[in-house]
Amino acid sequence: MKTIPSLLLIVAAIATALNAGVFYAFSSFVMAGLGRIPPEQGANAMNGINVTAVMAPFMILFMGATLLCLGLAGWSLFSFAALDSKLILAASLFYVIGCFGVTMMFNVPLNNQLAAAPPTEIVAVWQTYLRDWVQWNHVRTILPTISALLYIIVLMRR
Repeated sequence: MKTIPSLLLIVAAIATALNAGVFYAFSSFVMAGLGRIPPEQGANAMNGINVTAVMAPFMILFMGATLLCLGLAGWSLFSFAALDSKLILAASLFYVIGCFGVTMMFNVPLNNQLAAAPPTEIVAVWQTYLRDWVQWNHVRTILPTISALLYIIVLMRR
């Protein structure tokens, strides 16, 4: 497992930690702030954020971390008996499933539902959206944090 360059593990640790930080900001104050304003304004602001989020600065980090974790997961399978390989696989899966997977399965559909909500239903949709989206965002905060910590543990063991 020593053949995986430490540089890839450093980049993976930083990328997963940065993604966790983005989601932490949303869980800790962005969504709470949006929840304090009138529902129509909160929903409109969130729709604007969702449009902006799929642009290059965030998507390069989000998708780049996903691809790197997938690569590291595959690489770890070649020497799975080693503890470092198991830690790398776990770190990779925590990110890919807990961040990318949760985003695609839960947060994106909620974003699409909010964007498609008719103005007459926006208040009801927003209340449900706010609760459910934040719940899944907590998952997207915690699991990439664990991922980053596991990558750091591997780096410290080297």
